[in-house]
Amino acid sequence: MKVFRLDDLDAERAANDGAYLRFLRERNMSAGLYALPAGGTDPQGPHAQDEIYLVVSGRASITVGEETTHVARGSVVYVPANTPHRFHHITEDLRVLVVFSPPEG
Repeated sequence: MKVFRLDDLDAERAANDGAYLRFLRERNMSAGLYALPAGGTDPQGPHAQDEIYLVVSGRASITVGEETTHVARGSVVYVPANTPHRFHHITEDLRVLVVFSPPEG
C-alpha cells in the first residue's frame, strides 16, 4: 500500500520550485499534483496518455479540444490522449490531482 497526504505533496512540489510533482509511477498509471497560481498561465500541451484531473482546490476554466467549462473543488475532467487542453482564467490558486494511463514518460 502507498498512502500520500496532499499537504505533504504540495509542500514537496513547492520546495522543488515546480508546478508539477509526479508522486506515483506504476505499470499502468502514474499520478501527480499540478499547481497554478491565480492569474497564472498553463503552458502544457497534449500528452500521449489519457488523463483524469481532480480539482482539489481553486477555480479556473479548462478548455479540452473545442469545449470549455468552469472547474472548482470537486470537479473531475477526463482528457483523451493527444487532445489539446489547458487551464485558463485561474481566479483562485489551483491544485489538481492528475492521473495518467498509461503512465507518463
